[in-house]
Amino acid sequence: MSDQLPGNGRPDVFDERERAFEAKYRLDEESAFRANARCATLFGRWVAGQLGLAGEAGEAYAKSVREVDLAGPNHKEMLAKALSDLRAKGIETNEGALLAAHERLHLDAQKQIENELATGRLGHLPGP
Repeated sequence: MSDQLPGNGRPDVFDERERAFEAKYRLDEESAFRANARCATLFGRWVAGQLGLAGEAGEAYAKSVREVDLAGPNHKEMLAKALSDLRAKGIETNEGALLAAHERLHLDAQKQIENELATGRLGHLPGP
């Protein structure tokens, strides 16, 4: 029984479990961050399409939307930017419609990230 005590060169089962939970938590947080960033890009591209922007202009707009989203604590600033930009172009919409599009695109982004992780096409961020 003494060979199961910590300090004898064998990893303690509780230490192993703690490391496994920490690794899972890091992976979940990393995946959530990536899904949010991907969603902001997809949402920005969608809004760019509504604005009639394509190619480099559309990608530049999507990047600006992603930057606004990542800079704020929630999606309010990003939604406000999109709503303002659409209305400035005479496109009638409301926050509810934009939120619905964002939620749909967030599900798409999550599926993309999960697929890329599962197939090894998405590497992990370096961590502690």
